[in-house]
Amino acid sequence: MVANDGRPGAAVRITQIAGAALPLYLMMIAASAGALVDMAVLGHHATASLAGLAVTMAVFGPATAAIAGAQRGLMPFVTERRDDPDRLVRVVRSGMWLAIVTGGLGAAAVAAVPLIGRLGGVPRETLDQLGSFPLLLAICTITTALGATATSALIGLARNRSAMRAGLAGTSAAVVLSLVLVGGAGPVPALGLDGAGIAMLSSSAISATVALVALRCAPRLAGRSLLPGRPRPGEILGLARVGIPLAATVLIKFAVLGVLAFAASRVGTGEAAVYSVAVSLVNLMFTAAVAVGQAIVPVVAERLTAVDLHGIRSGVLSGLIVAAGAVIVLGGALTLLRGPVLEVFSSDPQVRAGLVDLLPLVLAATVADAFQALFGFGLIGIKRTMPSMMCFAVCYGALAIAAGPAAAMGGLSGLWGALVSANLVLVAAQGWCFRRHSAAAAVPATA
Repeated sequence: MVANDGRPGAAVRITQIAGAALPLYLMMIAASAGALVDMAVLGHHATASLAGLAVTMAVFGPATAAIAGAQRGLMPFVTERRDDPDRLVRVVRSGMWLAIVTGGLGAAAVAAVPLIGRLGGVPRETLDQLGSFPLLLAICTITTALGATATSALIGLARNRSAMRAGLAGTSAAVVLSLVLVGGAGPVPALGLDGAGIAMLSSSAISATVALVALRCAPRLAGRSLLPGRPRPGEILGLARVGIPLAATVLIKFAVLGVLAFAASRVGTGEAAVYSVAVSLVNLMFTAAVAVGQAIVPVVAERLTAVDLHGIRSGVLSGLIVAAGAVIVLGGALTLLRGPVLEVFSSDPQVRAGLVDLLPLVLAATVADAFQALFGFGLIGIKRTMPSMMCFAVCYGALAIAAGPAAAMGGLSGLWGALVSANLVLVAAQGWCFRRHSAAAAVPATA
């Protein structure tokens, strides 16, 4: 159904966004499953190797998440310039330069894991297990940054299936290589943690290569070189003004969730286990909202180019409907199948009972988080990401302060209640920011 002014109707928008989000969700879920395979294989190989993985991933995970956040800022620029191949290739090349800078900084942090571990009091026997693993993951950080640039550009061009194929290719390589290299297979010796590093680096390189080839073969870029070439500082800074606040937002969220995990561990060992599994369940559902959010960025950016305030806001509203539906379906499935699902995560009946009691708060926190995220992606679409970062800094800063007292007075229920409250405030704050800044972005349409 199409509106009288030629814009697609609400039902068509919802269907289009859902269809665009599905490949991205499958890609992210596959990547999460691949990471679990790495952990499981290492866990069966040697406990010390698993400890080394945890130490390195404590730096690698936030670094690559922040880099991916920074590169998402490329999406609205790509959508805006997709009908002008000359300008489009310039923005992609500038995105490559931003990836080199952010990837380089992240790689330096990952390579410094042994030093960070010593300063943080990590046992020497754990650090002795690291070997070349931090260096392998440092290189992986750079290839991940380049792959994130290509993936963001593909999403900006509405080529989500190509992005999915790149992600699945990398994940498949990671699973196969982990099984072969970590524990050894046939003539291949067991490489342990180094094998996991080779698998992760190979996966990242394959994913980035497939994404870059798909991007170069896109009709609007066919035959054009994507090598960074001469840097254009103005364009790079323009991308950074959108992308860097996104990276900072990711780091703020990582840091505060770490504070919550620490607060849960102070309640008790069982409560810490319940909290850990609950976070895993949230990530499974919240990933759907992230996929929908990425799918709406090109929709919003396209309407921004047309200076269409109604189209900008209806795009985000459609995304909210899709994200709410996805989270509710996943949450409903989790509620109905909570017995077998929770058994996958823990064999301890007390942990499963604690999760069942906590489930309503976990679902409420996830729905609120999904809604605030959609408004945040709407702000990406209109290239206004600093307000989103400020909202997170204030709301999650207050949550970090309240986490300890909430856990002490109310246990896990108090802690998750505080998270629900922070997410609800974020929904209101992000919604207000989106409404205000979308109106400012569409000023020419009302002039």
